[in-house]
Amino acid sequence: MSKDADFDQVFDKLKAILESYESKLIVVADTADNYALETDHVMKNKHRLYFGGVRRGKAYVSFHLMPVYACPDIASEISPELKKHMQGKSCFNFKSPDEKLFNELRRLTKSGFSRFTSKKFYSQF
Repeated sequence: MSKDADFDQVFDKLKAILESYESKLIVVADTADNYALETDHVMKNKHRLYFGGVRRGKAYVSFHLMPVYACPDIASEISPELKKHMQGKSCFNFKSPDEKLFNELRRLTKSGFSRFTSKKFYSQF
C-alpha cells in the first residue's frame, strides 16, 4: 500500500471517531485534509472551545483531542503505546492505521466528550 493510500485510510478512520459527535458539536472544517469540531461554549476570548480534529500533513496524519490537554485525569489514561504517537499535549501522529490505538482514541474521545459537554467543566472558566 502506498503512503498516500495509508494516509487516506488513517484520515478516514480518525475522522470517523469524531464524526459520531457531529450532531452535538459544531463542524468548523470538513475538507479532504482537515476536519475539526468545536463545542458551543464561547470562552472569554469570544471563541468557541475547540474539541478536536484530524489533519493530514506531509509526514503523518494528526489527531487532535483537546480534552487530553484540559483534563489531566484523561491524559493519565493514555497507554505507553499511544504515548509513542503523541506530539505536544493533545496531538497524536500516525503514518499507518492501528486499530488497537484507534480504539483507545475512541475511548478517550468519548470520555473527553462527556467532560467537555458538562456544566461542571465550564463552571471553572
